[in-house]
Amino acid sequence: MDEVGSREIKICCATFYESDLVRIFLGDILHPGGLALTEHVGNVIGLNLDDRVLDVACGRGASAVHLAETFGCHVTGLDYGAENVAAAIALAADRGVAHLTAFRQGDAEGLPFDDGAFDALISECSFCTFPDKFTAAEEMARVLRQGGRLGLTDMTVSGPLPEDLESLLGWVACIAGAATPEEYVATLRTAGFTHFTLEDQGHALLELVDEVRRKLLGVELAVGLGKLDLADLDLSEGKRLARRAVELIQNGVVGYTLIAAKCGS
Repeated sequence: MDEVGSREIKICCATFYESDLVRIFLGDILHPGGLALTEHVGNVIGLNLDDRVLDVACGRGASAVHLAETFGCHVTGLDYGAENVAAAIALAADRGVAHLTAFRQGDAEGLPFDDGAFDALISECSFCTFPDKFTAAEEMARVLRQGGRLGLTDMTVSGPLPEDLESLLGWVACIAGAATPEEYVATLRTAGFTHFTLEDQGHALLELVDEVRRKLLGVELAVGLGKLDLADLDLSEGKRLARRAVELIQNGVVGYTLIAAKCGS
């Protein structure tokens, strides 16, 4: 993918996930499993109050704030969208953990941090949207100290996707850029990660899609009653993608996987 196409995907994803309509469907927690899975990731990688943690593609800060509250660690959140960063800073202040958090705008493929700056790193439902996954993985390894821990949860696939999902909307919907768990591990291993642990979290994905489908019905009703203006959003396409997602999850084509690893040998 060329640089222009890569930048287009990043801007489109950031703009999409900052929108009010996305928050109607997903709230401020934009990944399967919600904060319960975030906390589980923290336990799997053994977070503690002395850790410096980086949350890559932190969205509006819900996970970073929850990790700071739960484990007492210092969490730095990074997101491509400026509005998300501002919302994350406000959330941390509102929840009384501003002293344990920091947020900044940046690109996962060029992390604005020093080598070995963090003890642990998490990335939830975002690695699949990075156009250059190997560069992103190298950057994750670079900013972790030797022996640092990675906790990644993401969309996975068991093989090639149908042509109707290989589109920009498919990237934004976290499907078209997904790979197999084995491909993720291979990319991370090449970047310097070792000691992998994988968990199937497909049930969390199915629960999220079912919730989105229920909310789509409510949005459709609100539009019909003239209480909601979707502007240029194609509601029928959203419903189609949701139906296809359920079908693909149930058939084992699409899944959700937790990958934990260490940086270095």
